[in-house]
Amino acid sequence: MFSKSLTTVSRREALSRCGLGMAGLGLGMLLGDEAAANAGQPLAATPPHFAPRAKRVIHLFLNGGLSHVDTFDFKPSLTKYAGKPLPGVGPDRNDRKGNAMPSPFKFQPRGSHGLMVSELFENLGKKIDDVCVVQSMHTDAPEHGDARQLWHCGSIAQNAPSAGAWVTYGLGTENANLPAFVALCPGSGQLPEDGATGWRAGFMPPIYQGTLVDTGEMRDVEKLIRNVRNPFLKGSAHRKQMDLLYRLNQRHLAARAGDATLEGRIQSYEMAYRMQAAATDAFDLSGEPAHIQKLYGSTKPAQQLLLARRLIERGVRFVQVWPYHNQPFDNHENLTSLEPVARHCDQAISALLTDLKMRGLLDETLVVMCGEFGRMPTAEGEMEGKQRTGRNHNPHCFNVILAGGGIRPGIIHGASDEFGYEAVEKPVHVHDLQATILHLLGLDHTRLTYRHAGRDFRLTDVGGNVVHDILA
Repeated sequence: MFSKSLTTVSRREALSRCGLGMAGLGLGMLLGDEAAANAGQPLAATPPHFAPRAKRVIHLFLNGGLSHVDTFDFKPSLTKYAGKPLPGVGPDRNDRKGNAMPSPFKFQPRGSHGLMVSELFENLGKKIDDVCVVQSMHTDAPEHGDARQLWHCGSIAQNAPSAGAWVTYGLGTENANLPAFVALCPGSGQLPEDGATGWRAGFMPPIYQGTLVDTGEMRDVEKLIRNVRNPFLKGSAHRKQMDLLYRLNQRHLAARAGDATLEGRIQSYEMAYRMQAAATDAFDLSGEPAHIQKLYGSTKPAQQLLLARRLIERGVRFVQVWPYHNQPFDNHENLTSLEPVARHCDQAISALLTDLKMRGLLDETLVVMCGEFGRMPTAEGEMEGKQRTGRNHNPHCFNVILAGGGIRPGIIHGASDEFGYEAVEKPVHVHDLQATILHLLGLDHTRLTYRHAGRDFRLTDVGGNVVHDILA
């Protein structure tokens, strides 16, 4: 069983007792000071259970539920039965109501296996031999909030930690001056539909939660992370102020021994100080050469994934990318609304794979692209006297795109039925994929546990099996 003990005697405190003060924190962490690492620092780098295939994760989350039958799971039978009820529908399958609706988008064979890929992902289609397409994903939750929470946190419990928090808890940080876990959100002060659920620490200490980066103003580091710089004090004066705050915080903490929340808050303040120089460098996209800027393009998803690449280069372990707020892939009314957002993500993810491969980073970086569930093969139907041409939620089947980090490239895993309604061949549950992601990072999902409320919890709850067929 894997566990970490959290104490109020932190690595920071240990260094202070040695006369280094807070100024020595970054140096101690970067040099891998063994004594300091054993002083109860919760973010100290921790060896994995076994040799990892991936060192880091970039997760592009398509909130709203990307339609698999309009992207990577072509179904000719929908044309055959167009406008007609799906055959074999019984009263127990009420969610299959509505008539079959073929995709309005063109498909063509791609890659060595001739996988039919939609025009919406034309660029990724050209790289289909570099990725694994899981066509048999399924989940337990038919509604957005529960499905997203199950995907991100492994449970619909309101205080469950997110996957990135579990990874940070299990492996710690590689760079003391940047967070181990970053969430890139669409910006302009707007959070995703479920707020901070995707990067929360839940019942774990808050030190493990993701750091929110508002990507509304990609060209201004001051707006990416609020108050990242002190406008009034510089250099040694700022250092003295932080040392004073540290001493005051320690007195406050000493009177509240065992308060992990307070400890986490203090550490986050100190992380913010160390980030001032590191963040300025990492978030400055202007230094990227012109051909890289052109490769990614200027859309928000493209700029986010370029930033994600810069972050993982600097030791961030887990980067979660929300390309849009609201639910742009939730296409109940009209499937044509899917086209612009899908094409933006297509160019962005294709550019990321190309960039990582050129830099020799793809083999050690796991790239994941998915939404919370799929869409029905039927038309949504009439509402308020108006015929809708979108699709309803489908928890029984959806697709996930995986690449790099120990994933077998150029394979299609599993299959849905002839209509794309249900996973029928080699089904993969959300917990199975979570177990697989942890496995690629060198973590056994059954051993990565956290004691809370009298029992040991894990990301995969009481389920999950590593999908060995998709591993290289």
